[in-house]
Amino acid sequence: MSLNERISKVIEYSKLSSSEFADEIDVQRSSISHITSGRNKPSLEFIIKIKSRFPEILWDWLVNGDGEMLKSDLPEIGDIAESENLEEKTKPTSLPDLFTMINDDEDFGSEEENIQEITVVRESAISHQSKAEEKISNSQPLEKSSEQIINQVIENQTNKIKRIVLFYDNGKFESFEP
Repeated sequence: MSLNERISKVIEYSKLSSSEFADEIDVQRSSISHITSGRNKPSLEFIIKIKSRFPEILWDWLVNGDGEMLKSDLPEIGDIAESENLEEKTKPTSLPDLFTMINDDEDFGSEEENIQEITVVRESAISHQSKAEEKISNSQPLEKSSEQIINQVIENQTNKIKRIVLFYDNGKFESFEP
């Protein structure tokens, strides 16, 4: 049996029409007709979508045509032993109650106090920067006062000034050319 025929059998098993089956596994409707007619072969993504929507279908049968189409309802003896081991491993363990974790009222909150002490020690170890150092480390403002502009112009006397443009807060500007 070819892969296309197995997919047709899955569609029959689902008891859906081809278009409903396409909607169910979230593929284009035309791809179903192309695959079932044998024009195209299904992609891995297409097969994964079928398997995720119908987990009871066996991979070996769907991909290779080996074995039965569906997982059997009656587990084998080896499967029973495995499922019992799984149940033992996956049994939820009860978590301790919040109040059983506290030994005495004296111990309550002692960890929090230690954390606060450590924080204080860390804060005191940091040296505070002076205002001048803070100003230097921060980024410089973009705005310059008119005095700063004039001082900069005087310092740059060796360069010839072509134009000075002043921009104001209200959106206006002035342009000066020497």
